Amino acid sequence: MSIPHQYHQPNAPDPSDDDSESDLELDLNELGPSPPGRPSARQPSSSSYDFSRRIPLRNIRQGRRRRHSEDVKDDGEDTLGLLEEGPDSKFDSDESGFGRGDDAPLLRGRSQGGQKDLRQPSGLARLAGLLSSNTAGPEGSDEPDQEHDPSSNRTILVGHRQPKKFPVNAVSNSRYTAYDFIPRTLYNEFKFFINLYFLFVALSQLIPALRIGYLYSYIMPLSVVLAITLGKEAWDDITRRRRDAEANSEPYTILKFDATDPSGKALRMRMKGKMKAATNGLAPQTNGAGLKHRLSQNQLPEGVYEVTRPAKDIKVGDIIKLTKNQRVPADLVILQSLSADSQSLDALVEEQDTSGEAFIRTDQLDGETDWKLRLASALTQRLPVNDFTNLKIIAGKPDRKVNDFVGTIELPPSDDPADPNDQIKSSPLSVDNTAWANTVVASSCTLYGAVIYTGSQTRQAMSTTQSRAKVGLLELEINNFTKILCILSLSISLILVVLGRIENGEERAWYISALRFLILFSTVIPISLRVNLDMGKIVYAWYIEHDKNIPETVVRTSTIPEDLGRIEYLLSDKTGTLTQNEMELKKVHVGTVSYANEAMDEVASYVKQAFVHSTGADGQTTQSLITPSSTFHVPAASATRTRREIGTRVRDLVLALALCHNVTPTTEEDEDGKVETSYQASSPDEIAIVRWTEAVGLKLIQRDRTNIVLQSSFNDQVVVRVKILNIFPFTSEGKRMGVVVKFGATDTPLTNEIDDNAELWFYQKGADTVMSNIVMASDWLDEETDNMAREGLRTLVVGRKKLSPAHYREFSQQYTQASMSLQGRDVALADVVKNYLEKDLELLGITGVEDKLQQDVKESLELLRNAGIKIWMLTGDKVETARCVATSSKLVYRGQYVHTISKVKRKDAALESLQAVANNPTAALLIDGESLAVMLIHHSQHFVTIAARLPVVIACRVSPIQKAELANLIKAYSGKRICCIGDGGNDVSMIQAADVGVGIVGKEGKQASLAADFSILQFRYLTKLLVWHGRNSYKRSAKLAQFVIHRGVIMSVCQVMFSIASRFEPNALYRDWLMIGYATLYTFAPVFSLVLDRDVDERLSTLYPELYKELTQGHSLSYRTFAIWLGISIYQGCIIQGLSELLIKDSLTTGFDCMVAVSYTSLILNELIMVAVEITTWHWIMAVVIVVTAATYIGSLPLLGGYMQLSFLIKPGFFWRVVVVLAVSVGPIYAAKVISRRVRPPTYRKVMHV
Repeated sequence: MSIPHQYHQPNAPDPSDDDSESDLELDLNELGPSPPGRPSARQPSSSSYDFSRRIPLRNIRQGRRRRHSEDVKDDGEDTLGLLEEGPDSKFDSDESGFGRGDDAPLLRGRSQGGQKDLRQPSGLARLAGLLSSNTAGPEGSDEPDQEHDPSSNRTILVGHRQPKKFPVNAVSNSRYTAYDFIPRTLYNEFKFFINLYFLFVALSQLIPALRIGYLYSYIMPLSVVLAITLGKEAWDDITRRRRDAEANSEPYTILKFDATDPSGKALRMRMKGKMKAATNGLAPQTNGAGLKHRLSQNQLPEGVYEVTRPAKDIKVGDIIKLTKNQRVPADLVILQSLSADSQSLDALVEEQDTSGEAFIRTDQLDGETDWKLRLASALTQRLPVNDFTNLKIIAGKPDRKVNDFVGTIELPPSDDPADPNDQIKSSPLSVDNTAWANTVVASSCTLYGAVIYTGSQTRQAMSTTQSRAKVGLLELEINNFTKILCILSLSISLILVVLGRIENGEERAWYISALRFLILFSTVIPISLRVNLDMGKIVYAWYIEHDKNIPETVVRTSTIPEDLGRIEYLLSDKTGTLTQNEMELKKVHVGTVSYANEAMDEVASYVKQAFVHSTGADGQTTQSLITPSSTFHVPAASATRTRREIGTRVRDLVLALALCHNVTPTTEEDEDGKVETSYQASSPDEIAIVRWTEAVGLKLIQRDRTNIVLQSSFNDQVVVRVKILNIFPFTSEGKRMGVVVKFGATDTPLTNEIDDNAELWFYQKGADTVMSNIVMASDWLDEETDNMAREGLRTLVVGRKKLSPAHYREFSQQYTQASMSLQGRDVALADVVKNYLEKDLELLGITGVEDKLQQDVKESLELLRNAGIKIWMLTGDKVETARCVATSSKLVYRGQYVHTISKVKRKDAALESLQAVANNPTAALLIDGESLAVMLIHHSQHFVTIAARLPVVIACRVSPIQKAELANLIKAYSGKRICCIGDGGNDVSMIQAADVGVGIVGKEGKQASLAADFSILQFRYLTKLLVWHGRNSYKRSAKLAQFVIHRGVIMSVCQVMFSIASRFEPNALYRDWLMIGYATLYTFAPVFSLVLDRDVDERLSTLYPELYKELTQGHSLSYRTFAIWLGISIYQGCIIQGLSELLIKDSLTTGFDCMVAVSYTSLILNELIMVAVEITTWHWIMAVVIVVTAATYIGSLPLLGGYMQLSFLIKPGFFWRVVVVLAVSVGPIYAAKVISRRVRPPTYRKVMHV
């Protein structure tokens, strides 16, 4: 999972402006020019670089991928940077952008442009800094003294220093500072009982009375574990800071004005830039994509100049220049958008480039891959650049809603007395006039935008929520087992102390003896347990990501792969997850007739008759442009009244669909130079409808903010031209979109003037639930929408209304007045539209769009259902559509009863509606969002008690918040592991709330994939992820954990036996290297090789999904299996140590070294044999590590003379004693295992027929 953003404090003071630099510092920089081939610190980067490529796909937060050609200094300096920084440090205010705050890089590498590290200035530069600090008084007094209240609206003076303080525009993804890195990392480690236990054991060795053996034998294992963890955390934080540093130092072009610089620095800046270019022999560089239309300094008006500033030094009020493929560094209001043909800003006054259109990509912000159309304000699009500083923007308080913005831009009256416009001009601002941080300019244009939010107050930062740290169920279970082992060792220690006092009456304090025993038994909780499990998770993640059958699967959270084998509830999105999100218009209904499949040819014939111009004898067109009032001409051979009426309805519906949308055609040249037209829209439904209108004969060839042009697909002639007067975009709340257009009867350009002869129409389309109350009453609307929904089609109802010029003028006046309000603007605008437009619309028809099922969805859902997983489908579609998809995908099997709960508003009715399924556990429940909201508010426990027992639940018309609430409710009630899967930004909250979140990389973008624990390409990959990789991960970790515990317990039991034999004295049996080598060199690799074991092959795991049910019951790791392994450990420990003492004469005195040799050798070989016994399916690596480990131990025996009698090791008595001990230790265990498999074979052996 990616790391959440952490920004500076919202009200942190701005760094001082670039204008605060002293003249002396500028001159000193000129004295030391950059070496040839390396750009100056104030020059932008190479123009050929695509900034959009630096945004990491795995992280939607601010940041860019590192350029491979970038030079980086050694990692030692990176770590030093981590230790030198403090939590309260801030960025420096120089233009170079190399500060020393939390958002500065840990590394001291070179910046993007290859500039020097200015944190180590020369002596001359330090002198300049000293002198400049003495002369900075007047400029320093310009700093704002008052911080801005983020809970209130803000007034922004464009191009000026702001009177209030706003957050620094720097991103910091780092988790730690130099002060809290060590304590926070240690806390995260020692909150686990096992690590806290070993910390106590290690610290106890500092007390002489408790010391047993060498200090390093207890300190070193814990130190190694902590060093690995701290090193990993430090490296991860260094990587995050590197990424932050690149984003924060990315150069941007800022417009500066002489009028805002009374000190005259503008002139010095321009002179300095010329001197640098001459000195370095470099021409002035361009930034971004290096487009030909980029304005040079000479094309700017007098008094306006450009400076380059790093992203972190951008401030509220700055005017930023952006070009194609540049990342937006802060939240902007777009002032002007220049097309590729514009040559200068002031050229807009003379030219007709007034559209102000631009496309941006928002996939790194909201996960949607479609380009978004953005517009410059009509007030500023043709405004001379010199007048930018006269603008004032009133913006709402910072908000996390990326699709909502309310603001106003104002222009004061001109100082020219001859100007008749002496009033303040103002224009409303909406989200269409903005570009949020971390979006990318997609179109070939130049944008000029005014910064309104920076840093922690940007939409991107505020909409980023901190995901919870997920801990696997297996780790929680193991933590409970370690507590039991600790209690057990403490109890044995106290018992031995009591018996020792009875036996010996020793004088040592009882608690000292108890603590010494506890330290001796510390191996009962092996410190290597977490290391083994964490390394095992890495192996599982590698297997998943390298599985060729599920390509491009990414493991983003490597701590929970075992939970993939414990899933009992699956919550799935529908659109894009179970379906392909590939839309195709399949059916239209015009009231009396329905068209689908081959019948679409008849629709095309009607469109051809209506929109193909007739020609005279001279070959010239004899008909003007088509409008809704044009007469529909039918050939004489088929000129019946019914056919004319149907043809008119078809024409009106097709025309409405071709005009009422937010689709924009874009043209691009491919590699062969061929021009290709594609459509961009925020919804695939819109694109599907426009493609259908093109297929039947009416093609969209031009669309901007003010005009739509349609041409006939049959003869490529323009047949419809309209002026867009108002657009009412689709919202999830309104569930409809509309447009007011003015039709043109000729090819002459249309204006916004509304004369008495203007032909005005209002078109609207939307969901039947809302449109049924807007269109005029119809006896076929409900029936036909239900019919289409039963076919699995997404329905839209289309209507229109003719507006008189007087009526529209009245509406426009009221609408403009409502748009100027800052409080409750959306409600006011909706009320005006409802009162003036959304009444008694003429019903034109219904469209049905098909969303195809994903590949192998039917088989996948059936397999998951057979695996015992209860499936919930959560969708925003209507009830009938959800029912149809559930049936067609076999989520609901044939003959299964589906109980529907819809439109329930009273809590008593909600309770009654549940009774029908309370006593029918095989039924499926279908509930809509309105009824679900009542359930969650008034009867949440009763609802989840009944619904959680059902095999299938379908929830439709649900919001993203309701999806997350359902996930949390099921988790809280059942305590079972749940998995949520989705592909869109609306699924992120549900995915993050799940125990296991799976994201699909789909047409709605990558936001769900980036926020998920596992990312896949198709839904069908989920089956293998669960029933194969989930099974292996859980079974392997369960066996590995129990074997590691067994390895520690058996050694502790040997120590107990030795303590009893030595009359309850707390003396060590195995000292120093024998303890360390046992858990590392001599047993680690064979035990860890168990992560390669498997009980069944992949084919059987999918052929018998019922095997997955056993995993959810937790039989592989339970208190029962823990008790069995504990019993085996106690038995083998008693046998190994007991027989060693019995078979060696004077084992506690002169024969101690010989006894240790037999005991320790038997202990090592016992573990190797037990590993071999536990293996179900052999892997060649397992055999190799067992043989190599045994050879390593034998080869190291000559080095163990300090612990064993080496001469005894070559005698026959040593060998036969070891053989006897191993036979008694392992023989009965192996025999019991064989008998158990024969009498009660496990399920996997039954399906394998062995």
